[in-house]
Amino acid sequence: MRILRILAAPLCGIAFLFTFGAAQAACPPSAIASLEKPGVAMRNGVDRGVLWRIERDGRTSWLYGTIHIGRGDWVRPGPTIQKALTQSDTVALELDMRDEATARTMARPADPELLARMLSGERARRLERQNSEACVPPGSLSKLQPILQVTALAGLVGRADGLYPEFGVDETLAVAARNGNKPIVALENAQDQLKVLTGNSEAEEAEQVDAALDELESGKLRGQIKELADVWARSDAARLARYPEWCDCLNTPAEQRLLKRLLDDRNPNLADGIERLHASGKGVFAAVGALHMIGPQGLPTLMAARGFTVTPVLTNAQEQTAQPMPALAAPSPAPRAARGGKAVKGQRAKAAPAAAARGGKSAKAAPAAPRGGARAPARAAGKAAPSKAPAPAAKGKVRR
Repeated sequence: MRILRILAAPLCGIAFLFTFGAAQAACPPSAIASLEKPGVAMRNGVDRGVLWRIERDGRTSWLYGTIHIGRGDWVRPGPTIQKALTQSDTVALELDMRDEATARTMARPADPELLARMLSGERARRLERQNSEACVPPGSLSKLQPILQVTALAGLVGRADGLYPEFGVDETLAVAARNGNKPIVALENAQDQLKVLTGNSEAEEAEQVDAALDELESGKLRGQIKELADVWARSDAARLARYPEWCDCLNTPAEQRLLKRLLDDRNPNLADGIERLHASGKGVFAAVGALHMIGPQGLPTLMAARGFTVTPVLTNAQEQTAQPMPALAAPSPAPRAARGGKAVKGQRAKAAPAAAARGGKSAKAAPAAPRGGARAPARAAGKAAPSKAPAPAAKGKVRR
């Protein structure tokens, strides 16, 4: 499925720049409304996603595979992720969606003549129906590049299962970085990512739009999105590595070329950017779409080829058990390119220092019950679970 690959790779976050309220009872609740009854994981961090430690020249950096949508109770990073963030000097993302220049590029109106040519007749009617079914106010997306319009709609499909672009993992990491006063570096730019999506011609973009509408109309996309989110949430790197076998997205030569353009062709540049930051003397927490981690051209393999020692940290399918974490400062509002269909000026989020507890002793955490009914005591904040140190690995190789 083409849209699933777009959702797992670049620019799904376009939907994050827009505010779509629940206009009627049949519409899913907004992201904020979905937080009215936060669960235990909203208060206590749970490790999710796939994480590797990479080491070279006496310094440690990290590769973290993300997903560009999320649930409200995924907002707080788990203890392992939080520790890696704390130990890093810089956070590197594909794009910083809270950067004003990036937000402007993403929401820049497309050429009106192109829109008239590409979005007319039956294609325009199909797109209008999908906007209506997604409860998107008329005109909210209509000036965007056509491929971004359907990409934004794809990002909204998961709302029925509590999956929102506003809670995308990259976005929540950007908030955590700003709250910790850590610099954020974009490994790519919005214009290059747009080029990846639109392809090399207007005809190619039109083909992608039609394929996206087919998937939205089929109703199958929701299940695919949920499966990918579940695989990511349980850190199931083995299942993720078999993505080409179950994605239903490599059935034609055109689909194979698209996946290569979305992932393999971009990975060397991502690896170069991470290596440059590491070589400059910084510990880097590099967070990019999880599909960039798989296969012979995945980032763990590419970094090993550059002389890094690569060690898996979160890669085994696991039970999700909440761990108590210190309170985080409330995130600042992100720049919004449009609200209710009208463009407004972006606003840079201000970093808020995390509150530091002084004096007194930390309270012991109440026991947390993992899946399967067995109860296991949660550890107090700041205490790491004892683990057996892995055997040393030769530089330039991936530890298994």
